[in-house]
Amino acid sequence: MQENVIAQTEIRVRTPKRKFGKYLLKVTKIIFSLLIIISVFFGGYYLGVNGYETKYDDSGNVTIDRQNPESREDLDFGLFWRVWDTLDARYFDSEMLDPRKMVYGAIKGMVASIGDPYTAFFPPKENKVVQEDLQGEFGGVGIQIGFKGSQLAVVAPIEDSPAHKAGIEAGDYIMGIRDEKKGIDRNTVGITIQEAVQDIRGEIGTSVTLTLLREGTDDPIIADVVRDTIDVPSLSLEFIGEGENIAHIRVIKFSQELVEEWDDAVVEILSKPDVEGIIVDVRNNPGGYLEHAVELASDFLETGETAVIEESAGKARKDYKVERIGRLRDRDVVVLINGGSASASEILAGALRDMKEYPLVGKTSFGKGTIQESQQVNGGAGLHITIARWLTPSEFWVNEGGLVPDYEVDNDPNTFEDKQLEKAVELLS
Repeated sequence: MQENVIAQTEIRVRTPKRKFGKYLLKVTKIIFSLLIIISVFFGGYYLGVNGYETKYDDSGNVTIDRQNPESREDLDFGLFWRVWDTLDARYFDSEMLDPRKMVYGAIKGMVASIGDPYTAFFPPKENKVVQEDLQGEFGGVGIQIGFKGSQLAVVAPIEDSPAHKAGIEAGDYIMGIRDEKKGIDRNTVGITIQEAVQDIRGEIGTSVTLTLLREGTDDPIIADVVRDTIDVPSLSLEFIGEGENIAHIRVIKFSQELVEEWDDAVVEILSKPDVEGIIVDVRNNPGGYLEHAVELASDFLETGETAVIEESAGKARKDYKVERIGRLRDRDVVVLINGGSASASEILAGALRDMKEYPLVGKTSFGKGTIQESQQVNGGAGLHITIARWLTPSEFWVNEGGLVPDYEVDNDPNTFEDKQLEKAVELLS
């Protein structure tokens, strides 16, 4: 009995200790949980406010530290990262969340929001497909492409290329691209030039189908084109007219090799005393390096005359002036243009028209008056950005309608007659 009393007494003594221990454990857990919640909240708040810094290791893998640029404190970077974190936490298939692709996609969207089709961001794979046409030889269908407004269009087909033989013309709107072998069947709404180039080019001997719209026709044109090696010369020279007294210089592209080839052509022209007139032919020439257009124009202008004007935000206007004696400045000249003459071609034609009043013959030019710069950025990606616009010496911006010829002449695509060239010869005779 005494043992039972003692036992009961011992039980009565221990019971408050156990309750207190349980109570203390609960309180500790609650405090610890609150500390975690507070830490997560303020950590998330800090990261949301301060943004991320995206870094790449040597293998191109993405690492992200959130930072907010001091110059962007008024923007809600937290919204971007709330969406990022929500996807990370809630999207049903976590394997689909590739941080590198998500970063690239966000950057592409940011750049595309400008609304300039010539300003674009390219991830590493797309960035490899850049400026191949300026390097001479590549596989493709033989068209130069650009934009009319926001619609992808053919700037110019390369003569004797698969596209030229398939009847594709300068100014055709490219509405669709299909390639069964590559698994491509897409429209071109919102497409970038590099994406279009990547889709249109492929293995030599394979085909790609382009859906085109042409001004003056109601029905779409379906062009099946077989890819081939495209080897594009920069320039050709021949002597035509009675007694071969007219030099016909076709400037096909403003490539890296053009200036050297141009010098050779000028030397050959100067070696023929009977040559009285020169036809500068930039039809179907999609352009290239601005400096090369200035170099060619300088051979026809006087020292100190303006060849082109460059304007960019936040910088002083730059006038590109002739710095040497033009070797062909005393010759009679006619310039041939058409809807495939763009960019550097328009710079050259505009300079000769404005400064020397040389007549333009053919059709209205394409109308591309902006200058792009290509930059390599982190991880092998690239950024093509419009850095300026250019004006002719009379301060005309070709984006506002292109260069209108003094003599508008149509060529019949169903014949081999070159009425535009014939008109140029007539004017020089």
